[in-house]
Amino acid sequence: MLVFCGCENQLEEKFNNPEQSSSANLPGLLTGILDNDRVRPSYWNVRTFLLQHPAVYSQTAFFSNSTAMYQHNDSYIGQYWSNFYVPNSNGSGVIALYRSMENVYNSLAAEEKANQEIFMQAARIVLYDQASQMIDLWGDIPFSEAGSLESSSVIANPKFDDQVELYNIILAGLKESAAFFGDASSNASFTKADILLSGSLTKWQRYANSIRLRLLMRISKKDEATARTAVLEMLNNGDTYPLVDGGNAANYAPGTTDILLKPLTTYTANLNSALTELPSYYAPDYMLNTLMKPADDPRIPVMFDKFGVTSGKVFTPNKEYAAMPITFTASEQENNFQKYSILDSATFLQNPGLPGIVITASEVNFLKAEAYQRWGSTADAKTAYETALKQSVTFYYYLNSLNTTGLTVLAKPADSEITTFATTSTAAYTGDDTEKLAKIWNQKWLHLGFLQSKEAWAEYRRTNYPQLTFPTATLANYTTPPTRLVYPSTETTYNTNYKDVQAKDTRTTKIFWDVD
Repeated sequence: MLVFCGCENQLEEKFNNPEQSSSANLPGLLTGILDNDRVRPSYWNVRTFLLQHPAVYSQTAFFSNSTAMYQHNDSYIGQYWSNFYVPNSNGSGVIALYRSMENVYNSLAAEEKANQEIFMQAARIVLYDQASQMIDLWGDIPFSEAGSLESSSVIANPKFDDQVELYNIILAGLKESAAFFGDASSNASFTKADILLSGSLTKWQRYANSIRLRLLMRISKKDEATARTAVLEMLNNGDTYPLVDGGNAANYAPGTTDILLKPLTTYTANLNSALTELPSYYAPDYMLNTLMKPADDPRIPVMFDKFGVTSGKVFTPNKEYAAMPITFTASEQENNFQKYSILDSATFLQNPGLPGIVITASEVNFLKAEAYQRWGSTADAKTAYETALKQSVTFYYYLNSLNTTGLTVLAKPADSEITTFATTSTAAYTGDDTEKLAKIWNQKWLHLGFLQSKEAWAEYRRTNYPQLTFPTATLANYTTPPTRLVYPSTETTYNTNYKDVQAKDTRTTKIFWDVD
């Protein structure tokens, strides 16, 4: 049961319009939806959810080889679940705020609705983006009846909506919202409220189209005909369906092109504690040893530090980059960690400038590359892949450059060096069709990393790439990573509709798009 305790009054107080003292206002509610620490790389989000669940299950972060390494933390996943539905310090409570927006919008006169629709369309894009991530984690979720307190002032147990039906609703809604922003006019109130995209209608259109592209490719092995038709329509009509693709340029500007939620101006913290407490700050084996080192990947210096061994008071840096083998036992990890690389301090550990990553040009071009390789021209696929690879280099050097604490930041390598990496290294687009798709999926997984480990885990389950080796845990019923998260106990205990999904609430049940 999703309890919105006192939420209705709290929302009115928090998002009250001084000029309309009787009700919450749409600009304030939209800002509330956007101000989400489950999107930003906040300590709590990274430490308790990402690094303990999707980053482990996707191997985008290091994890200790422990007895219970694949067991979920019910309290932490319950908090993440609740943060989608209820506003609090960690999440914006997208559902509750959106239902409040619907209430306000529905109370307006027809003429005023036309002026305010832009707020609803932007909120719907964010709602559908976040809802799709919930589906990818759990499957069926309460949605259509969730937030009843905000819409009807009645607390009710919401039903679990079918995941396939929800995906169809989301895909249709994103298409509609993208079309709306293609013809919309902005206003000062929207620009002020929009802390994500600063009122840019073009970026909202690209955001909606790009999430739709992501989700269409996600279902493409389950319903290839639908995905293929819709994706090719988008790719063949770029003016109608603009994407977050950086203009297909390697040297694009991530800060003004990608969909990124910047940290608040008052934010001064970093991820050092989140990454070191578990610990999760050592380099992942497959990422560094198998994909990056053989390719002499130019992202290595801004993603990792060689680290070193301290003997007495003398620190001796390691001679080269290397990750601990995934096969190490817990004792081998404990006894040898100093000999292996860690995450870069300037980019990850001590960087208060890290944004929340919604979607990037590199991911979009990897999606395009897959679509072209499967349904179009391999030449177009090669171009999109190489663009995505180069953009990923640009993106990680951009993240590194955001550190203004005094730590050393690095200049991006020369274009010629990056081109050599993209076209002649082990990452180059060579091989048969299977090998080319594998390279697309491997490199997209690498690009997503632990900061986007929810997406990395979803793509790993969809594609089965990279071909990762997972050590076997010894805890009964938790010997391997799951294929979905089980519902948190707060939901299974109090929502009487749980009985409708109880039979498929297992760790080994697959999300509908996971067919391989």
